Amino acid sequence: MANIKSSAKRDEKSKELRAKNRADKTELKTMIKKFDAAVAEGNKEKAADAYKVAVKTVDRAAGKGLLHKNNAAHKKSTLTVKLNEM
Repeated sequence: MANIKSSAKRDEKSKELRAKNRADKTELKTMIKKFDAAVAEGNKEKAADAYKVAVKTVDRAAGKGLLHKNNAAHKKSTLTVKLNEM
């Protein structure tokens, strides 16, 4: 346990941020999985809608620093290829 007040505050803040980051990463993975499910289903319209949401989520994650910009670009490229192959 922290002895210094500022250290205790910092510890609490880091726990809050970790929980928020985990929730955001989980949301990102969920959106990508929804897109993959729509592609596997073969529904072009549903996949296009899921694609827009997934790309927006990836961009948001990259903006927040959850993903490196190159990793985000790689994910978006992969999603685009899957959509175009339908």
